[in-house]
Amino acid sequence: MKVLHVITGLGAGGAEQQLRLLVRNLPPECRSEVVTLGNAGVVAKGLRADGVRVADLRMRGNRDLAALPRLVRLIRRGGYDVVHCHLYRACVYGRIAARLAGVPAIVTTEHSLLGTVIEGRRTTEGIRLLYRATELLGHGTVAVSQSVADSLAEWGVPGSRIVLIPNGVDAARYRQPAPVRAAGRQSARAALGLPQDAFVIGGLGRLVPGKRFDVLIDALALMPHPAARTPWLLLVGEGVERAALERRARAAGVAERVVFAGERDDVPELLTAMDVLAAPSEAETFGLALIEGLAAGLPVRWSSGPALAELPGASAPGARRLASDPQAYAADLGALSAGRPRSPGRAPAQPEAVRHYDAARLALEVADLYRRLARRPSVPRPASPVPSVPSTPSVPEVDHVRP
Repeated sequence: MKVLHVITGLGAGGAEQQLRLLVRNLPPECRSEVVTLGNAGVVAKGLRADGVRVADLRMRGNRDLAALPRLVRLIRRGGYDVVHCHLYRACVYGRIAARLAGVPAIVTTEHSLLGTVIEGRRTTEGIRLLYRATELLGHGTVAVSQSVADSLAEWGVPGSRIVLIPNGVDAARYRQPAPVRAAGRQSARAALGLPQDAFVIGGLGRLVPGKRFDVLIDALALMPHPAARTPWLLLVGEGVERAALERRARAAGVAERVVFAGERDDVPELLTAMDVLAAPSEAETFGLALIEGLAAGLPVRWSSGPALAELPGASAPGARRLASDPQAYAADLGALSAGRPRSPGRAPAQPEAVRHYDAARLALEVADLYRRLARRPSVPRPASPVPSVPSTPSVPEVDHVRP
């Protein structure tokens, strides 16, 4: 079964990393290739390192309609059984192109949808209408949480077309022998300029307003900072809020204790440098960072995240929900820092929440969905204004697909 994944970009975002993880864990019968509409960033490099063929359409913007016939031709040449679309722009263009190319099964994963927000941006009625219209061109939409499924229903997507398959983590990658973990912690702290005896609060995600990392900076300023176990903040990610967060740290007098690690693809290693993962976001559609923190054996403090909110509390005993407020985080994190330090090389067993979201298990559910949809009765290919081209066995192995 040949599968083409179509995605808006391949920078180091959550949906992009989820795509790489899915491709890595799908069974061998699902031969995956990827096309990005643009921004063939760090995840594209990772996919290629995994041996996955990646093509880049180099789309110039939302209204670059010339990308559509290029995408149709690419899909026709590939002879795919399934086209799987990720993120809004790729869903719109990918579903239209896949239908024009006569693909038997068209799937979408909705990674980030709230009632009035999609992928962190406010929506308009035009966006909603276009989304609903193109959703009908596919054969099913995967929601990564019940919250996203509810939002899809509010947008008018029929429940019969929604399949709940959550995001996942590579649980095995976070399990490390104690000596390896201790050495990794020491090495990561040295590379980042973090004192070996500091109490390190970690934040993981894009530096955008919705993540509320400003709460952690303000909380750091409120916490006592004794000579032993002085609290530091490590932010892993990049985004439009970085300059504002740096200014906030300087204004709060804690800039020397805040480390911006930038966009990274070695998250499991960086998590070993932390003592706690803190996530003060007020509105998440999943909350993958929470599961990554638990997988790495960290206590987790969080404010929003269906990943944990939709599970029994006992499934994540190391997690505690807090108000997205500097005082609340300062009080809780201060109590943690004053407690007895954990052995740097020892991590508790991964809790049930991590096993529930193991990517190896969830990828099998996606593969089963592919099989079910690919067995649907074939639908005649609609008339297309896009000129046909001779078929070739697969996507050309080039960096860019030219007009």
